[in-house]
Amino acid sequence: MPVLKVTEIAAEVQAGRRTAETVAREALERIEAYDAVQAHAWIERPRAEAILARARDVDARIAAGEVLPLAGVPFAVKDNIDVAGVPTTAACPTFAYRPDASATVVARLEAAGAIMMGKTNLDQFATGLVGARSPYGAPECVFNRAYVSGGSSSGSAVSVGAGLVGFALGTDTAGSGRVPASFNNLIGLKPTKGRWSTTGLVPACRSIDCITVFAGDVAGAALVDSVAAGFDATDPYSRSDPGAATAIPASFRFGLPKPEQQIFMGDAQAEAMFQAAVQRVKTMGGTPVEVDIEPFLAAAQLLYSGPWVAERTAAVEELLKTNPGAIQPTVRAILQGGLAYSAVDTFKAMYEMQAYARVAEQMWEGIDVLLLPTAPTIYRVAEVMAEPVALNANLGRYTNFVNLLDMSAVAVPAGFRENGTGFGVTLIGPAFADTALLDLARRYVEIAPMPDAPPLDLEGRPETVKLAVVGAHLAGMPLHWQLTSREARLLARTRTAPAYRLYAMANSTPPKPALIHAGGEGSQIEVEVYELPVAAFGSFVVEVPAPLAIGTVTLEDGSQVKGFVAEPRAIDGAQDITALGGWRAYIAQR
Repeated sequence: MPVLKVTEIAAEVQAGRRTAETVAREALERIEAYDAVQAHAWIERPRAEAILARARDVDARIAAGEVLPLAGVPFAVKDNIDVAGVPTTAACPTFAYRPDASATVVARLEAAGAIMMGKTNLDQFATGLVGARSPYGAPECVFNRAYVSGGSSSGSAVSVGAGLVGFALGTDTAGSGRVPASFNNLIGLKPTKGRWSTTGLVPACRSIDCITVFAGDVAGAALVDSVAAGFDATDPYSRSDPGAATAIPASFRFGLPKPEQQIFMGDAQAEAMFQAAVQRVKTMGGTPVEVDIEPFLAAAQLLYSGPWVAERTAAVEELLKTNPGAIQPTVRAILQGGLAYSAVDTFKAMYEMQAYARVAEQMWEGIDVLLLPTAPTIYRVAEVMAEPVALNANLGRYTNFVNLLDMSAVAVPAGFRENGTGFGVTLIGPAFADTALLDLARRYVEIAPMPDAPPLDLEGRPETVKLAVVGAHLAGMPLHWQLTSREARLLARTRTAPAYRLYAMANSTPPKPALIHAGGEGSQIEVEVYELPVAAFGSFVVEVPAPLAIGTVTLEDGSQVKGFVAEPRAIDGAQDITALGGWRAYIAQR
């Protein structure tokens, strides 16, 4: 199912080329079909007839001459945002209530002709970046369901990434509107605090919460923003846009973290895609400026390791006191942590945060935009279930400080890992730079073709490993059968990076080489790269005899795969055959 385009649907319905009812019926069919894959992306959906009735009302309004910016566009709402008459649970059944009025943002979107299709799953009380902290199930990445969807706006990202709706509302306190966008190849707009009303939102940290939008393209996100943004007198935190922001010029300065601050948790593919995104921004006319983000990382620590946790506690204080067992265990532990902070702690942290904010103000004098990875890596669902706190914290490295320091942000796609999961980068600006960032995001996706998205994972994507072999496992060599018997598939005949030496080991039967990393004294060595299932790879590794081992080998294109390496003792009495360029040449010479 292709990702839907908000602008195209609205234009077609407004012009009468399609009806809102037809669009709604098609969306209902897609949603029902995808229920067989991830029904747990949703918590509550209205009856189909109620949805179709609203669509017919939109058609009647258009027939009467109204111009509706979002005519007939189906959308989803994260289930911590009120929709009149539909239960709001915040992913906690005991907390559920049925609101009489919709959130201001929802009301504005529906008034503009959008059709609400349902309420989506989330990390309970919007506390998490993984999507796995919900009693309704853990939504998964639409491209590889072994991996998390990202959170807390998990179901919203899945509903757009799977092509079920045109856009979806999420929320963002620490990155919940950006991390899921990264993993599912979406645009994620996190508006400036207060630029979108939060009336009708179950608060996480009320003073910094934002309602956000996920869309398949920048134009769709911008159109939704044009409808949803605006001052709301019913929201004490609402702010009027001063309108002073100017477009980012054709030649601009973009901030990059110091090299030692660019951390990817060992995810070499993510690191490579970030460097490619940096080059893309340079091509757009950007000049990189090194920025020390350490003060921002320190500010982020205050969100979960400081008194801002108490603001989360305040949001559900009564439930935490009267029925703590109703709260998901990891979420409950976080909320209970807020009880430990005093008013003195809070004021001290506020002073500290103000100092970090001043650093941010000074930074904007030297750059027009800050470019960061949206998330440093991605994890399997099973991994975050086993280690729910530390891995979640890793995902927020580049997002947690943005609201605390009053910044705006747009997350954009930047490619895919070999396992299909998405990687993205975020364009970050000062408060009220939203429209300028959206324009820069448009330039980012238009400057060159974007990577093609992999197919949706509808049946469970098989886990595979790439393995480089250099000697007796090459095609036609004595041990090649150990690969073919495991259904290994040849991907490429290539060479290593110029950093290796190759030795013919002494007294090895059958003859085998040892590949040794030698840095600047190395050369390029011929290898074959195979792909095999994870389980088969495991059984293969078990049979690798010492002094050989399986490690990581860098190929000539800079990518890294698993491959044969060797212990130092492997070259005792061995012959250096590096000059031959590969094992085949050595065997032919013999």
